[in-house]
Amino acid sequence: MTLFLAADIIGITAFAVSGFLAGVRHRLDLLGIIIVASLTALGGGIIRDMMLNRTPFAFSEYYPAVTVIVTVTAAVVFRLYQRKELERKWAFVVSDTVGLVAFSITGALLGIRAEFNFFGVIIVSFLTAIGGGVTRDILINQVPSVLTSDFYGTIALIVALLLIVINGLGWMNEVTITAVALFAVALRLVAYVRKWQLPKIPD
Repeated sequence: MTLFLAADIIGITAFAVSGFLAGVRHRLDLLGIIIVASLTALGGGIIRDMMLNRTPFAFSEYYPAVTVIVTVTAAVVFRLYQRKELERKWAFVVSDTVGLVAFSITGALLGIRAEFNFFGVIIVSFLTAIGGGVTRDILINQVPSVLTSDFYGTIALIVALLLIVINGLGWMNEVTITAVALFAVALRLVAYVRKWQLPKIPD
């Protein structure tokens, strides 16, 4: 599963940058920035593992924390906070999308392995993917962006649904998981370009 390890690292990096930028914009000190970046990148996985009643992966493996530290250091050295609309650059959007999908798949697979029911698998997948971002927004005292804009959290739900169906049909293997990943990445990028959003209830 080297491909998914790479996707996991890419996702951690993108989410750490997102947390870093949020911390800088809200004028947090260095410790605050590191905390927000870390929770954005690793918070979803920690929440997932607590739900699964196991030691958080970020506490047992070194590469998640090392990835966050290296990312924050590089962001400071290269002054990423001075680059306008960095989060709208294609390199960032693609990296963020890869991370979103990788985290969604990881959460769904662990939920299926734990024999959670339909709703359990969906919730674990969703929280793994967006838990860090929600934690970030709560820390900086704003409504979580995933609840108000973009076709973002929906991707995690779609990934979970597809994997539940595939598992039910007995087709679960690396090929089908990779196919789901590629489909989800493509869907997210198309949604971003076309500015798809879920409908809102009018005032």
